[in-house]
Amino acid sequence: MADSEMYVRSSRELWTILLGRSALREPAQIEEELDRNWERLLQGLCYYKTPSSSAAEKLKADKGVAQPLKDFGLRISKLLGLDQQQSVQILQCYLQEDYRGTRNTLKDVLQDERPSQALLLKIADYYYEERVCHLRCVLLLLTYFQDERHPYRVEYSNCVNKLEKDLVTNYQKQFETLFKAESPTWETHGNLMTERQVSRWFLQCLREQSLLLEILFLYYAYFEMGPGDLLSFTKMFKEQGFGLRQTNRHLVDKSMDALVDRIGYFSCLILVEGMDIDFLHKCALEDRTEQHQFSNTPAISKEMDQMLLTFGDIPHHGPVLLAWVLLRHTLSPDESSPVIRRIGNTSLQLGVFQYLTTMLQGLGGTGNNCTASTARMCIYGLLSFVMTSFEEETLGSQQHLINAACEVLSAPSLAELFWETKPTMGLGMILDSAMGMFPHKTGLLLQLLTALLSDKSTAKKVYIFLDKMSFYTEVYKTKPNDVISRDDETLWRRQAPKLLYPLGLGQTNLRMPQGVLGQVAVGEQGYVVRWDYSYSAWILFTCEIEMLLHVVSTADVILHCERVKPILDLVHKMISTDWTVSDCLLPLTSRIYMLLQRLTSVINPPVDVIASCANCLIVLAARMPGKVWSSLHHTGFLPFASSPLTNMAQSISAEGMKAGNYGNLLVLIEQPRGEYAVTIAFLRLVTTLVKGQLGSTQDKGLIPCVLLVLKEMLPTYHKWRYNTHGVRERIGCLILELVHAILNLSPEGEASGSTPTLQSLCIYSLANTEAGQAVVNIMGVGVDTIDVVLAAQPSSGGSEGPGQILIQTVKLAFSVTNNVIRLKPPSSAVSPLEQALTQHGGHGSNLIAVLAKYIYHKHDPALPRLAIQLLKRLATVAPMSVYACLGGDAAAIRDAFLTRLQSRTEDMRIKVMILEFLTVAVETQPGLIELFLNLEVKDGAEGSKEFLLGEWSCLQVVLDLIDSRQQGKYWCPPLLHRAALAFLHALWQDRRDSAISVLRTKERFWENLTTPLFGILPSPSDITEPCVLETCAFVMKIIGLEIYYVVSGSLERSLKDALQKFSSGRRYEYWSQYVKSLVVHVAETEEEEGVHSFSETQMVISAWRMLLILSTSHSHVMQLKEDSARLKLFMDVLDGTKAALLVPMSVPCLRLGSMMATLLLILLKQWRSVVATAPDVLAPLSLILESVLQADQQLMESTKAKVFSALISALQIQGLNGGEISQLPQLLLCVCETVQDEALALIDSTRHAAQVRDVPDDKDSMETDAVRSVQKDQRDGVCVLALHLAKELCRADEDGEHWVLVMRKIPALHSILSALELSLRSKQNLYFTEAALHLLLTLARTPQGAAAVAGAGVIQSICLPLLSVYEVPSNGASQGFSRKSQDAPCWPGVYRLSMSLMEILLKTLRYNFINEALDFVGVHQERILQCLNAVRTVQSLVCLDEADHTVGFLLQLSRFCKEWQFHLPHLLRDVQINLCYLCQTCTYLLHSRNMLHHYLQAKNGEALASGPRAQRDPQTPSKAAAEGGGGEREEAEQKALLVVQCSLLKILSKTLATLQHFTPDCCQIILDQCMDLAEYRTLFVLSFTTSAFDADVAPSFGTLLATINVALSMLGEVEKKEPASLSVASLASSEETQALKSLLMFTMENCFYVLISQAVRCLKDPSIAPRDKQRLKQELGSELSTLLSSLSRHFRRGAPSSPSSSLLPSPQPPGAKSSHEGQEPFIQLVQAFVRHIQR
Repeated sequence: MADSEMYVRSSRELWTILLGRSALREPAQIEEELDRNWERLLQGLCYYKTPSSSAAEKLKADKGVAQPLKDFGLRISKLLGLDQQQSVQILQCYLQEDYRGTRNTLKDVLQDERPSQALLLKIADYYYEERVCHLRCVLLLLTYFQDERHPYRVEYSNCVNKLEKDLVTNYQKQFETLFKAESPTWETHGNLMTERQVSRWFLQCLREQSLLLEILFLYYAYFEMGPGDLLSFTKMFKEQGFGLRQTNRHLVDKSMDALVDRIGYFSCLILVEGMDIDFLHKCALEDRTEQHQFSNTPAISKEMDQMLLTFGDIPHHGPVLLAWVLLRHTLSPDESSPVIRRIGNTSLQLGVFQYLTTMLQGLGGTGNNCTASTARMCIYGLLSFVMTSFEEETLGSQQHLINAACEVLSAPSLAELFWETKPTMGLGMILDSAMGMFPHKTGLLLQLLTALLSDKSTAKKVYIFLDKMSFYTEVYKTKPNDVISRDDETLWRRQAPKLLYPLGLGQTNLRMPQGVLGQVAVGEQGYVVRWDYSYSAWILFTCEIEMLLHVVSTADVILHCERVKPILDLVHKMISTDWTVSDCLLPLTSRIYMLLQRLTSVINPPVDVIASCANCLIVLAARMPGKVWSSLHHTGFLPFASSPLTNMAQSISAEGMKAGNYGNLLVLIEQPRGEYAVTIAFLRLVTTLVKGQLGSTQDKGLIPCVLLVLKEMLPTYHKWRYNTHGVRERIGCLILELVHAILNLSPEGEASGSTPTLQSLCIYSLANTEAGQAVVNIMGVGVDTIDVVLAAQPSSGGSEGPGQILIQTVKLAFSVTNNVIRLKPPSSAVSPLEQALTQHGGHGSNLIAVLAKYIYHKHDPALPRLAIQLLKRLATVAPMSVYACLGGDAAAIRDAFLTRLQSRTEDMRIKVMILEFLTVAVETQPGLIELFLNLEVKDGAEGSKEFLLGEWSCLQVVLDLIDSRQQGKYWCPPLLHRAALAFLHALWQDRRDSAISVLRTKERFWENLTTPLFGILPSPSDITEPCVLETCAFVMKIIGLEIYYVVSGSLERSLKDALQKFSSGRRYEYWSQYVKSLVVHVAETEEEEGVHSFSETQMVISAWRMLLILSTSHSHVMQLKEDSARLKLFMDVLDGTKAALLVPMSVPCLRLGSMMATLLLILLKQWRSVVATAPDVLAPLSLILESVLQADQQLMESTKAKVFSALISALQIQGLNGGEISQLPQLLLCVCETVQDEALALIDSTRHAAQVRDVPDDKDSMETDAVRSVQKDQRDGVCVLALHLAKELCRADEDGEHWVLVMRKIPALHSILSALELSLRSKQNLYFTEAALHLLLTLARTPQGAAAVAGAGVIQSICLPLLSVYEVPSNGASQGFSRKSQDAPCWPGVYRLSMSLMEILLKTLRYNFINEALDFVGVHQERILQCLNAVRTVQSLVCLDEADHTVGFLLQLSRFCKEWQFHLPHLLRDVQINLCYLCQTCTYLLHSRNMLHHYLQAKNGEALASGPRAQRDPQTPSKAAAEGGGGEREEAEQKALLVVQCSLLKILSKTLATLQHFTPDCCQIILDQCMDLAEYRTLFVLSFTTSAFDADVAPSFGTLLATINVALSMLGEVEKKEPASLSVASLASSEETQALKSLLMFTMENCFYVLISQAVRCLKDPSIAPRDKQRLKQELGSELSTLLSSLSRHFRRGAPSSPSSSLLPSPQPPGAKSSHEGQEPFIQLVQAFVRHIQR
């Protein structure tokens, strides 16, 4: 509106701010609010003006208000009689704060008659509430402006000083206006002013009168009232009849009585306060009465006399008359004594002291109710002066006096004031007179002393007072025989000692000695004797209780109970005020248990005494729960179980449980009477015992008590009969407090087997029985009911009204439900509680909608907060749509949520909770979050969707909250900023693309988002708001997710700029250093006082870790390219990891260390070049390892694995840095110890698993696999990694010095081999087996290592157990060879590794290992032969790999031909035959490339993809082709083919090298004529046909020649680099080409060698026909000549050298060297051979 006046803060909002319940909490902000609004407060209700034509004109001219609002404003103005402009203002405030629809529905409501009428009435209620809040603001200022403890005292005081002058006159006028106001009618205020509305108006009128008077009373409590003012107030109140003669008294109904009474009370108090009795008392004592303001106003005094003589018909007159009597009596005792006497008598006839008691009780307790306390101060002064001025006998009943005194003394600090006055003055005289009748009448004195207990100092005084009693008063009807007296009977003396309690024993008695004097007074009751006898009243009290225990079953019990109850009440107040006195009161407190037991078992138990006993026990239980419980347990008072509890079903059914004396009392006495003192005490007692954390055994004993509450009380308490208003709510609140306490028990004492614990019983009961439904019903009360109850409270917002108790009960119900859902054990079935919470009811009656509507509650900010917290929990766990539950109200509720979220004065915790709820909803409530995001589709091109923020989108609020310009303002504290970022992070994490697309293109979004990362954070030790850390963590995570998901080219420019700024501003280094300092701080503080902000620290480290991991793959986007920066980051991570993991006893440090270790490992692997230049990494890593090995092993399992892995990487990258590292021996020792422990643990777990499997079981066979999860064999398990690290260390320790020493200390090898044997036998622990074999392989490469491995019994551990790794099919077919990928760990791989191990051991140890090698080959001969055969049928890489390993082993073994021949002649023959066939197979496959290609396609569909580096994409060839990648597929096939060819070539070369050992030495057979030919068998048949791919065709000389030909042609292809045939172009490098050439040359050399040797063997063999020999010579001659010419041509172009110089003896004819200078030796050999056969 144009006129800025229209935008004024509502009174309710102002009240909330002044209370400190809003976001404005700084004193300066409060001061600013008061400066802005003090004039409005001064005006009071006059601030709301009546309608006027000028206001109507102004409204009409205002262009800023929509016409419908103007029209509706006029209707409001008519109904409420309110200024037109203010009517619109009220409407606007209402729409902002209380309107429960959406803005869209408002138009329809305003136009439609019936809804608009309902809205008008709601606005009327809102307006009335506004007026009340307006007055409450002033009341608040007056309450606390002199309270030193209040945070805003100074600000309030300044404002009161401004108001002081005119406040009273304004408010007095307003009061007069109100009580004289005519009630509205439909003629004046429109037809909505029905009878009901008139009644509502009048209720408001009374409430305002009451508030105005309360304000005036508080004002005059601090400021003096002039005599003239007193006169005018007296006249006014007389006219109004102290509230009883209202102009509209015909409208008063029963519900308004409390308000009318309050008006009377305040009228009376204002007049008493105006007479200033306190000052009068002071003047009288100091004899300066002339200083009192009434001392020289005779005219006013006379007028007052005349007026007050007419008083006396209303109880409210009593105190006024009494005060006036005092005033007149003190100031002018002679002048008006008859008048005074009349007025005084009238006052006493009105029962002034009973009235005072009633009034003070009516004004409420004194918790934080300033008005009640001030009233008591006022009356205290009155009573004190009355007691000083008048004789007590003239004042009526002593009981009434003491009642009033006790009520007065309940105000804080008055008890201390009382003890400071003299006993002959003021109220001290009441105490003195009460003491005069003690112990004949105990009640009065004890009642007064109980009231006088307020703090520790007064408690001590009361204790000492009673401990040192000097008179003992008794009453005798007749004179006893054992006394002698004076003649006038005024003095008696005891002749004999007397026990005062006839039934008491020993300590529990009082003995009055002989000769005691007593003063006697004769009264109506007889002789009243006051013995001059000193004793302690505490012993007397013990005797009284003992007496009651004796007479408990007699008729005297009632009488004695009356004497004992005040004692118990005093004891209760005493120990609750000052616990240190409890030891002295032990004789009393220890008897309470017996008293409880006896009293509860009589026929008509005295309920009030039992309640007092229970109250005492509550205080004792708070301090020593164990003792109270053990004593109480035996009294039979509490419910108990007659049989032990075993399971939940028995407990819930309450089988075998007895209700105890309390249970009977409840049913038989309390429920029929409708009074529940014992029940309230019982609930408090059980709650106190539960909170005392007694331990599991006692908690079991409490189960029957809790069950009684859950089964018998919670579901039905609301149906019981109640005599007193408010008790039902109180009992409900106490029951929920008990449940709440149980659910908040720490679980340490919980969970012992199947027997239910208190907590599990509570959870089960609430989730599955009607107790849960009762809690649901409490939550379902709803916001409207609470508002109605609050509105009906007469007081001005105290803390103890029924409304507050109801709110507290509902809050507890929220908390209990939240905890039940949180703690409920997970189960597939939905519990009745969850069903009740989430069922859809018609017309929005379901609970979810009720919970959501608590957002409309404004009185207590915790209520909506807890409701939203419960909604958050339900949104997470319950399978339902919150959006659907809200139904038609969804949009309106959304608006209410956002209104509170947007409001700058709203309590910050509600805002945070709303954002947390939305954060959860992002993931679990798609419908609801769409409603809150409120995105609108922009009209764009067809098919492309662009979104815009709607008017009611939560994103707008969130964007405002993260705006860097708003940070630090009061409406955006760090916690709220963090919550906003958590919400954004949820959007990114859940990939809400529509919302993200809107956000990321918003102007300054990325700049605002990243701002926190550029700030300077406080050092870890100075962090006061840990949420700042979380804020930064969320920012990092959002950036990380954005970079990860969005292609780098599509990233927003502003984000790239921010990242560039981050890099150039050295923020990577800053954050790296900061994260390190956080970890170091946790490590340092952990030992001292534990970590305050551990979860936040953990979160930052996690986010930083994510950013760094991303930077390894997206370094160009993240601008982290400099090696120097990377090195700094890496070293910080290393230092941080070290700092955390060197505190092995601290769980938080180990957690952080584990996170850092992950990051360290990734950086080690990704930044190899950086790590290579880093300082020595091994030293810190080995320190870390030592520390980690000392920590808790279960916690550290994964961390150990990471540290081992990091050490492996570091060794691979840095090696030993050229030299030795000093840590090597220690590191080896650590690793070997770990290996040994892990191996032994593995043996145990494997055996255990085997036993479990051996147990006969009739389940499916599939079940046996499930058991294997017992083992802890994993690829990245500690055991496996430790073995790999040991392998790396052994490799680094080349000469083997260190590990030999370590192996002597630790028998790790034996443990490894034992575990290996067991694993092989049971075919388990594959990863361990592989790693162990790798380690053994590494060790076996040095002579020392090989000897150690062999000596440790490797053959026993491997040879036979290895049989269980493979199954040899009975038919000899080759199914045993899998077609799996070669890289994956598998059992065939284990077999291949074992084969390699045997090969290396044999190669290293030679004759020392030959017997073991022969054992091995003998045991596995079937598999060996089968493998050699299998190449023909399976060309998978796995099969070829095994063949390669097998031939490699046979090659080593073939060097020991004679030993083999001796031990295993048949096997030798079989192997030789198979090797020849293998040679033939390989030659054929290498020769016939198309055939090989066909085989690969037909048999090994996956062989193409299974080449180790064949293809990154695991698509099948057909799919790739279908997608148009034909070229790619062909290339992949070529690569796969090449890999297979290389494998075949390797096998072929090793086969020929092996055969070379089975054929005679060339030189020897050519030159030695006497050679024994029988020693060597003929390996190849005499045939020269080219090799066929057929098992029936024996290998022949043709095979060997074909082999040479194939090798030669391949060599030619390599030379020419023909891509078509071999796709050599795809070979990786020139090294690979060179290696291939060398391999081909090696193959040819060996082939020539075998060919020549076998040919000479045949030529010398007498069993071969000469004709065949001749044919052999011819064929070989011609074939070899051809080959030689090809070879020499090849060599002239420059051939590779053969790698066989070490293998081949290369014999040369003596003359050859000169003739063939520069030729390969083997060519010379072949030429010599050709010449030899051609001779």
